[in-house]
Amino acid sequence: MNMIDRIGHWGDTHHPAWLDFLRIGLGALLFFKGISFISDTQRVMELVSNLDIQLWTVTAVHYVAFAHIFGGLMIALGVLTRLAAAFQLPILVTAVFFVNLRMGFSYLNSELWLSLVTLLLIVLFIVVGSGRLSMDEYMRKHDH
Repeated sequence: MNMIDRIGHWGDTHHPAWLDFLRIGLGALLFFKGISFISDTQRVMELVSNLDIQLWTVTAVHYVAFAHIFGGLMIALGVLTRLAAAFQLPILVTAVFFVNLRMGFSYLNSELWLSLVTLLLIVLFIVVGSGRLSMDEYMRKHDH
């Protein structure tokens, strides 16, 4: 059993029920954040174009919106949670270290704190997985 399988097994066996509700809330937050990105694409394009990373701005905006909307739904429902969370990692690392940290590390910078907490929760759910109240668990138990 390699290290990733052992971490996955540990996460599957050490998953309290309250984490399922936290996972659902995180998924809903990501979903609604994706909706807000779609409704204000100009603001997201400004944030992405201010980065010194050579990305196509339109592609980056679409990736962020798509990953947040569909990844948030997948995380909330508990469908391929680890994979959906992994797709959030580059977005949140960029948000924390390249976008929000530039605005200052203060209690007034609520986007930084939200991005940081979301990043930590994403890493947590990559480790612990989807839990008992999830479509993954339902599919495991009802495999016909």
